[in-house]
Amino acid sequence: MFAREVVLQLKPNLVKELPVTFEKEILPLLRRQKGFVDELLLVTPEKREAEAISLWETKEYAETYNRELYPQIEKIMARFIDGVPVVKRFEAEYSTFHKVAFAATH
Repeated sequence: MFAREVVLQLKPNLVKELPVTFEKEILPLLRRQKGFVDELLLVTPEKREAEAISLWETKEYAETYNRELYPQIEKIMARFIDGVPVVKRFEAEYSTFHKVAFAATH
């Protein structure tokens, strides 16, 4: 399993709209993407930063998403963010997230 983490600095006056936009516009796009497993959206208590973690079946599916769909997601999110999102990629070694469990393959 593979994970993508995107960290965003938020514009404070639009934070309340973020979960609604995420659920209605972004999540449907993710669910149609081959290899998508799950998504977690976190927002700091101060509402100035968000972190989105997506889980993918393979690194290849995550990379395809990054090339083909992520630019569209960035455009949707543009009105919510200050600055440039920071994207990190991870190999997921273990998870109980939404009962998606797997053991390390090492």
